Amino acid sequence: MSAPLFLVDELPSGRRFTLAGAEGHHAATVQRLKVGEDLLLSDGRGGTAVAEVTAVGRGSVDVAVLGWELADPPDPRLVVVQGIAKGDRGELAVQAMTEIGVDEIVPWAASRSVAQWRGDRGVKAREKWVSTAREAAKQARRSWLPVIAGNPDVSTKKVSALLPAAAAAFVLHEEATDRLSRAKLPGGGDIVLVVGPEGGISDQELGSFVAAGAQPVRLGDSVLRTSTAGMAALAVLSARLDRW
Repeated sequence: MSAPLFLVDELPSGRRFTLAGAEGHHAATVQRLKVGEDLLLSDGRGGTAVAEVTAVGRGSVDVAVLGWELADPPDPRLVVVQGIAKGDRGELAVQAMTEIGVDEIVPWAASRSVAQWRGDRGVKAREKWVSTAREAAKQARRSWLPVIAGNPDVSTKKVSALLPAAAAAFVLHEEATDRLSRAKLPGGGDIVLVVGPEGGISDQELGSFVAAGAQPVRLGDSVLRTSTAGMAALAVLSARLDRW
C-alpha cells in the first residue's frame, strides 16, 4: 500500500516536523500510524515531502523528512463546469472527478438545476465541494489540489464569458453528433468541459455556449447522470492526453 498523504499549509523546510491539528489527529488516531511508517506531506500546490514517523503523540505525529519533490502544474488544465445537482450527486461528481485528475471545478447555476445555492446555503454547499475535493485529492495522492471556483456559484453568463479564453471548450450534449474521443485537443492551456444538471442544458444555454466558442460533443449512445458524465469525460481526456 502506498504511503498516505496529508495536507499542510506549508511544507517543512527542515528535517524534523510535527504534523498536528486535524491532519495530525487523522494520522495518529484514525490511521494509527506507527513509528517507522512512511507518509507524504503536500501543500496542494505541487510540493510534496516524503517523511518517516519517528514518534506518535495524542493527536499528532513527529516525522523525519527524507526528501522533497516539486511537480510542475498540469498543462493542459482540465476544467469542468459542473451544473449544480440536488442531494449528494454534486459531491459524488466532485469526488470522482478529483480522483481522476480534474484541475478546476466551476459550480454552475444552470436554469434546470433543481438545487439553488443562495445565501448561507450556497456558501455551505460550496464548502462541502471544497472539503470533498480535498479528501479525494488525499485519497488519490495528488500533489495539486483542484480549484473550486465560484462565490459560491457561477451564472450562465459568467460561464459563457470564460469559454473564449479556453484553448478548447466542449459541452456534453446528448444530441451532439461529434464525439469527445475524436475532438481536436490543444497541447496546452485550459480545456473546459461543460456538464449540465439533472434536467440537462437548455437550448438557450447551449446556444450561448456555442456562440462563445464551445463545441457540443457526446460520449456515446447512452445518457449519463450528471454525477458520472464529467468523470467519464475526464477519463477520455486523460487517456488522450497521456495522463493515463
